[in-house]
Amino acid sequence: MPSYVAFLRAINLGARRKFPQDDIRACVESLGCTGVETHINTGNVLLTTGIRSRAKVEAALEEAFLADRGFEVPTIAFSLAELGSMVDDADEVAAALDAPVRGHYVTLLKDEPSEDVVEAVTALEYDGERAAVRGRAVHLVLAKPYSEAQLSNAKLEKLLGVATTRNVTVIRALAAKWTD
Repeated sequence: MPSYVAFLRAINLGARRKFPQDDIRACVESLGCTGVETHINTGNVLLTTGIRSRAKVEAALEEAFLADRGFEVPTIAFSLAELGSMVDDADEVAAALDAPVRGHYVTLLKDEPSEDVVEAVTALEYDGERAAVRGRAVHLVLAKPYSEAQLSNAKLEKLLGVATTRNVTVIRALAAKWTD
């Protein structure tokens, strides 16, 4: 059975969108998933399921989360191999910045962007700021603090649609913890 890492968007950010880790695990297990684990309280979930389609996994999780919480929880799933590739891509993208990296974030997408969107994202680069699209992951690498960057997640998400963002440190930790 395939395993996935599901990334939940916009939970635990305010009083109305609380979704504790224990509740997430219980909800995912109620779908018949096994090997369910969570990592920090930002919505990172490992699961194994008999569902073979990533899109069907996302849809099943979103339906269960809505029923459990009463609010929508956009969910983006990656295979463990995709997660491992994301880490490899992170190293490559960071090396290409040609400056000390002060921040590295990965915006995770439901769908791979079209060539036009990839070109638009690449065109947003500023001095010391680079966005690189690698499949369904967009790496935002900064040579300055995020608070000083012109290239923001808000700008990226306007072009990319449904997405959620994690610091590359979290991506690396998940890969180390959950991949071979």
